[in-house]
Amino acid sequence: MRTVLCTEIIKNVREMCIEANHFLSSDMREVFETAKEKERSPLGTQILAQLEENLQIAADDKIPICQDTGMAVLFVKLGQDVHVDGGSLTDALNEGVRQGYKEGFLRKSVVGDPILRVNTKDNTPAVIHYDIVDGDQIEITIAPKGFGSENMSRVFMLKPADGIEGVKEAVLTAVRDAGPNACPPMVVGVGIGGTFEKCAYLSKKALTRNLNEKPQISWVKELEEELLEKINKLGIGPGGLGGSQTAFAVNVETYPTHIAGLPVAVNICCHVNRHVTRVL
Repeated sequence: MRTVLCTEIIKNVREMCIEANHFLSSDMREVFETAKEKERSPLGTQILAQLEENLQIAADDKIPICQDTGMAVLFVKLGQDVHVDGGSLTDALNEGVRQGYKEGFLRKSVVGDPILRVNTKDNTPAVIHYDIVDGDQIEITIAPKGFGSENMSRVFMLKPADGIEGVKEAVLTAVRDAGPNACPPMVVGVGIGGTFEKCAYLSKKALTRNLNEKPQISWVKELEEELLEKINKLGIGPGGLGGSQTAFAVNVETYPTHIAGLPVAVNICCHVNRHVTRVL
């Protein structure tokens, strides 16, 4: 049994919140450069140049990439041989978010009640997903999610007979409907299978997958490639002002499902697709 102190968890989460909101991840930088080379529209090229300038200013001046610093979403892989000492793991994660958003001067966007809508003033509580795994480590991924793109999320409860073509049309429908609202070029997370809530979880988690990592399942890899090509032919383009680069990538995650269903969720993220991972 290995012990991890709550103070260490708080410190790392605090740093990760600031890092994710100030710097683009390396995999996102790579796809950004590729998009600049592929963009055929002069206006689209101009928009990408402006976005790149904004990213550089944010990094140099240590200010947020985007004014919407998002609701903190955490994916935690907790090794079953880890003992968390000094308090509750959930409380430690939230304290890290609280400190990160306060000390990083990040916008506090969380309201404590969805109807009464009084701001909590520290961007907590976070949305935390736990996965109990083998080992004696804690892997934490933080993905601050802005709501311009989050509001474009969709769940489609398809029939099994709709098949792969139904899945493709569902994804394209979600992207078409999102248009400029998701701040393209976007990353499209797709969850297929499971249940109503499981496919939504998968689509959000898909956004955190390193864009250089390709699926092991051949049909999933082919689906990602086909969807990316079709999305980029929609003409939405950078900033929604037209062009050939509407999406940087499509990430698909799957899970077994019931014989009577084919759940599909689409979670779109804007051009920064913030995510940071650390292992403690």
